[in-house]
Amino acid sequence: MTEAKQKFNLISLGCARNLVDSEVMAGLLLQSNYEVVREPSEADIVLINTCGFIDAAKAESIDTIMEVSRLKQEGRLRKLVVAGCLSQRYPQELATELPEVDLFIGTGEVPRIVDILREHEMNQSRRQYIGVPEYLYNHVTPRIRTTPSYTAFLKVSEGCDHKCAFCIIPKLRGPHRSRSIDSIVKETALLAQDGVKELNLIAQDLTAYGRDRKDGTNLYDLLKELVQVPDIVWIRLLYAYPNFLEAPLLELMSESETICKYIDIPFQHVSTRILRNMRRGKSGSSVRAAVEKLRASIPELTLRTSLIVGFPGETEEDFEALLDFVEETRFERLGVFKYSIEEGTAAASLDKHVSEDEKERRWQEVMDLQADISRAKNEALIGSHQHVMIDGVDESGQSMGRTQAHAPEVDGVVYLHTAATSATMISLRPGELVDVKITGALDYDLIGEIEHVQI
Repeated sequence: MTEAKQKFNLISLGCARNLVDSEVMAGLLLQSNYEVVREPSEADIVLINTCGFIDAAKAESIDTIMEVSRLKQEGRLRKLVVAGCLSQRYPQELATELPEVDLFIGTGEVPRIVDILREHEMNQSRRQYIGVPEYLYNHVTPRIRTTPSYTAFLKVSEGCDHKCAFCIIPKLRGPHRSRSIDSIVKETALLAQDGVKELNLIAQDLTAYGRDRKDGTNLYDLLKELVQVPDIVWIRLLYAYPNFLEAPLLELMSESETICKYIDIPFQHVSTRILRNMRRGKSGSSVRAAVEKLRASIPELTLRTSLIVGFPGETEEDFEALLDFVEETRFERLGVFKYSIEEGTAAASLDKHVSEDEKERRWQEVMDLQADISRAKNEALIGSHQHVMIDGVDESGQSMGRTQAHAPEVDGVVYLHTAATSATMISLRPGELVDVKITGALDYDLIGEIEHVQI
């Protein structure tokens, strides 16, 4: 008699890198004797892939665990599994505080998800599977994508070798390790065959891609291969580091029609003293030089960055320098984090911590300034003509899409309508490219009129 399939529901929290891990675990489970269901209440097993990066992410992970654990307490769920960064970071504490969780699985155990579940059926006394992260998926690893059919995240490397004082990621994800160019190109070709048009390259440190392989592999050589894969329309670079911005790479980005004129580089700060205390290995002048180099090398560049306010010892003078930097640089996209003390990081032992009220004030000032900058940049686009990839409709039924300057999930969108003189409404399919005239601007979003649907 065939054994009945166990039903699982997978909840993925945190970043796109975590999402890829979740997609791989789903692929491995579906390849075995498991069936995916949409709702936790319908599942035999719920697997929560957690984030443990900063306080807000940890709180979301704990809240999600507690919410799902109610199903376990009600007898409606057979097994609750907590995976990912939170498990990797706090295995003992979680096991003590959350007796309702059956299994805790670390970031390096992704490829063993099926074996671990089977082992637990035989020996339910073992609750923790936490090892040194060494795992790196490849093009033959089963993966069930959860993003729309036309867009995908592709993880080119895992881990990080930097020693930033505020960051716990190297301890959660292990040392930097890169996939081969051949494996990435083969996965890209498979994604293209599956209908993917937009490829978002992700890593903890994208610009360091290949350096660990010590065979000459680098991001420039990877991109030269990827732009030749048929049917990939956009390739976007996410989560880069302000190192290795070499001339050939920037020239390729500038000249290629496939590589988006978009790069995400978290500069974190501009005060030399704060950067030094952050262990970023950059001075304020070198940060500015990196920006100037990018702007000069890639016309019409969309530059996204992340900043931290309230780092220990940040004075009002340091903060004013950061505000001036935002004002003068006029980033197209910008995110701001309020520093939070993270156990196990070098910054946790620093003194002169900034009060929570002061962090909030500084955060709000930067966000208000950036809203004005973003609005002005969007207004400057009114009257321009843009290629837009259709995403679908929002909750109100409004059609929307993105230009190559809008990364999925983290940036704004373009709200779309057809010309009043159009005889018929155009049926827009997600993933379709349309030519759009920008007619209006909001703080972070654009409004456009469809002129032509590309074939």
